[in-house]
Amino acid sequence: MPFKKKEDQVVVLNRKKSEEELAGGVSKEALEMAKKQGELGYRIKRARWSYAMIAPYFILFFLFTVVPVAISIVLGFTYFNMLEFPEWVGWKNYVKLFLEDDVFLISLKNTLIFAVVTGPISYFLCLLFAWIINEFKGWLRAFLTLIFYAPSICGNAYLVWNLILTGDRYGYLNGILLKLDIINEAIVWLKTEKYVLPCLIVVQLWLSLGTGFLSFIAGLQTVDKSLYEAAAIDGIKNRWQELWYVTLPTMKPQLMFGAVMQITQSFAVADISIYLAGNPSVNYAGATVVTHLLDYGNTRFEMGYASAIATVLFLLMVGTNKLVQRILRRVGE
Repeated sequence: MPFKKKEDQVVVLNRKKSEEELAGGVSKEALEMAKKQGELGYRIKRARWSYAMIAPYFILFFLFTVVPVAISIVLGFTYFNMLEFPEWVGWKNYVKLFLEDDVFLISLKNTLIFAVVTGPISYFLCLLFAWIINEFKGWLRAFLTLIFYAPSICGNAYLVWNLILTGDRYGYLNGILLKLDIINEAIVWLKTEKYVLPCLIVVQLWLSLGTGFLSFIAGLQTVDKSLYEAAAIDGIKNRWQELWYVTLPTMKPQLMFGAVMQITQSFAVADISIYLAGNPSVNYAGATVVTHLLDYGNTRFEMGYASAIATVLFLLMVGTNKLVQRILRRVGE
């Protein structure tokens, strides 16, 4: 009897050992497969048709975006006048930018003011108007979308604002203010230093409901309606909570796209200043980094210095984009 008991114990131990070896073998195979799937070559091979489909766009993007940006960064360390071969000057262009170029410092200040004021305000206006318009149905929603989007694609926008801000008594704004006895004489809005930047900011806000606004409209229409029912069961009580905990987290890709578009628009302001205030504007009150860049690149043909200006603008936009990404990740928390 004791012998049989000992024999049974040996059988049980052997069975456990076999099971452990089998489990170890399976785990090892699973780990090897997971490691293989994590390799870049395996993923490219598995999704080769997807990569083939995006290859034409990627090639064009690389050639006409990545390569020019890289070349511009390199040229920022050179003196290049478009006629002679670039001459390496190191950090000289950047030292001149921040220590000697007073116009650049003014344009940088104006650009930052533009970005801080028009960027967040236009972003929230796009989101607010898109949220309100999305509540309508059918042709009314399409009509309201067109009305709000039209200014950003209007070719005569600057002509309209030139009529409004004309610096004599026949300008619409001056005429209204004179009629209401708010002012006693006509104000030359776009030739008076203290009024130039506020006027340009107003025009920029009026033109800001563009591509980002359309992306918000599209994102709101893709939100699954059943999520609102589930949220109501979980304790969501009003529309603002629905917006913060359901709508915005669902449309994060559209929020990110809209943020990138608004950052680009707010930092790349140039046409508004040139068409309304002129280039150069009075005492450079409407100068921006891009107008300064155009001055050195298109007028003076100092491409090395212009590339340094472009690099500073690029770093500003990338840094702001990273900051906005960190903020948007907290949406819905």
